[in-house]
Amino acid sequence: MAPPPRPALHTVVVTVVLALAAALLAVVPAARAEAAPTLLSQGKDATASSQENAGTPAAAAVDGDNGTRWSSEFADPQWISVDLGAPAQLSRVELSWETAHASAYRIEISQNGDDWTTAYSTTTSGGGNETLDISGTARHVRVYGTARATGWGYSLWEFKVYGTQGDEPTVPGGGDLGPNVHVFDPSTPGIQAELDEVFEQQEDAQFGNGRHALLFKPGTYNNLNAQIGFYTQIAGLGLKPDDTLINGDITVDAGWFNGNATQNFWRAAENLAVNPVNGTDRWAVSQAASFRRMHVRGGLNLSPTGYGWASGGYIADSKIDGEVGNYSQQQWYTRDSSIGGWSNSVWNQVFSGTTGAPATAFPEPKYTTLEHTPVSREKPFLYLDGNDYKVFVPALRTNARGTTWENGTPAGRSLPLSDFYVVKPGATAATINQALSQGLHLLFTPGVYHVDQTIQVNRADTVVLGLGLATIIPDNGVTAMRVADVDGVRLAGFLIDAGPVNSPTLLEVGPQNASADHAGNPTTVQDVYIRIGGAGPGKATTSMVINNDDTIIDHTWVWRADHGEGVGWETNRADYGVRVNGDDVLATGLFVEHFNKYDVEWYGERGRTIFFQNEKAYDAPNQAAIQNGSTKGYAAYRVDDSVNTHEGWGLGSYCYYNVDPSIRQDHGFKAPVKPGVKFHSLLVVSLGGNGHYEHVINNTGDSTEPAGSSTVPSTVTSFP
Repeated sequence: MAPPPRPALHTVVVTVVLALAAALLAVVPAARAEAAPTLLSQGKDATASSQENAGTPAAAAVDGDNGTRWSSEFADPQWISVDLGAPAQLSRVELSWETAHASAYRIEISQNGDDWTTAYSTTTSGGGNETLDISGTARHVRVYGTARATGWGYSLWEFKVYGTQGDEPTVPGGGDLGPNVHVFDPSTPGIQAELDEVFEQQEDAQFGNGRHALLFKPGTYNNLNAQIGFYTQIAGLGLKPDDTLINGDITVDAGWFNGNATQNFWRAAENLAVNPVNGTDRWAVSQAASFRRMHVRGGLNLSPTGYGWASGGYIADSKIDGEVGNYSQQQWYTRDSSIGGWSNSVWNQVFSGTTGAPATAFPEPKYTTLEHTPVSREKPFLYLDGNDYKVFVPALRTNARGTTWENGTPAGRSLPLSDFYVVKPGATAATINQALSQGLHLLFTPGVYHVDQTIQVNRADTVVLGLGLATIIPDNGVTAMRVADVDGVRLAGFLIDAGPVNSPTLLEVGPQNASADHAGNPTTVQDVYIRIGGAGPGKATTSMVINNDDTIIDHTWVWRADHGEGVGWETNRADYGVRVNGDDVLATGLFVEHFNKYDVEWYGERGRTIFFQNEKAYDAPNQAAIQNGSTKGYAAYRVDDSVNTHEGWGLGSYCYYNVDPSIRQDHGFKAPVKPGVKFHSLLVVSLGGNGHYEHVINNTGDSTEPAGSSTVPSTVTSFP
């Protein structure tokens, strides 16, 4: 049926005041002068997907006349594009909508007019005059409407693009690895002394600014004991772990904390073979401490000297020839590996795709074992090809079991270092975004990076890799990083630390209402950690938001601090930890703790979690502070009532309400009771009787109260 006659058009008076750049630009040492953004689109070639009639062509939206307009056919989607004539560094877009505006649209940019990336998107536009800050280098810019606010088409009085053109210098790729990367070869003198010096700095520097990567070229190293402290990564530079052998030890112990390993966070060992001196290596860690692509030619002890407390960790793509001595480890996840055995269970030990793993026996011993990992892809890593640094990007695996490297060269692709902007301390967000817009990947060298604008990852298959627990701090309440609705982005090996001004989010993977299918090439988030408080005051409403379908979250610790500086119920306020809106998202190794409300909320369909570790916020002042309507407390892991299909294996939540031990939680887990929603091996536990759970999931499972202060879990083997 034809639409009714269009309403009369009204004159829109728009006063445009252009601020002209000064003739002379100040010279900043070690930096280039910045040209002021100018209007680039006026009078340039414009095209559109359609036009309503001969009087509303695309050119009318870039002619500088506020009385002429472009309008499209009455259908979705529609677009208008302008060719700026040459690449430009973009800064903003101004849109002046006629009544027939878009309620949902994207600003997209392209170098060639064929391959587009998203620079901005919204689903809640109110029309009128909109000014949108964007970044990126491109020749073509378009408005891509996906939903109309009226029964008419899309109609723009003006479409203006601002930026700079001309002799814009590019960000170079490649270069050295910066001041905090220590590279060794077997002939390097004084290796042990340098390892000891770094450890002395980092052993108890839990909230310090030091960041280090210890990189070993392929070869054999004898008589070393590499003790690994905070914010320290040790890694081999071969293509396979056995290319780099340490006859000695790679050690994490807890002498700095009187034999208690529950605060041995933020460190990593990767891509090495180790032949332990006494037959067993010691790796006594807790959260945010990855053990990847390692070959231990002996056993592995996960507890500190004296068998003090330890609070969980992660192994992936590794081979341990001997037994893994779990001992005092409360929980652990091992994925796509090979082990010679496992010693005991404590609370929650989970395995997927691991040869030699014990069979499922939950609730006693507390083993949960999946024969295969449904989908996995290993973390990118730096290696040497001859004398050239490259980054290896492993291939996607389905129904994986065992390591990627035992039977030959792993599958994947290599990227030269020249394809990366090597980010070093002092780099700005503007330069980082310019590098991304040029098509470079990012390699963050060890350091702390303040960003005053969001890092925008808009290009498919972009790699963002951190060395030495590189740390990004958003200033002025911005979101630290956003990923567009594109294929195959790899985020790995860095920490996001909330700033003192509240950020609405800290990491967003995909825009709201992302809908593209990424099953064949998903985005992966690996060893990406988030912290709110501890190193100083920090706030964020929601820490990590996953909007893109098919995303893999492979080992993260999202932590609202319970100790350190800037800690208090309102001081480091952070209501939500991880929110998943995308469909078909898989989490393998999900650690989320201490949020003021929900730690994990899941809205997407067909979500899966293999291993979840949680503690509720210690510092709740009283029962009223955590009251959730008529429900006592916010669940650690909540699946929304709208979800029809969801599954989880090996999930645990613990409470330690030490400010008010009388606090009660109705449950640790909340989910709709539907045939497609399934959980396996669930537990809740009260630590020392400081607060209690009434149930495990919904109204199922016994209260922890009968156990009193004995720290005995309440378990549910399967739900429903």
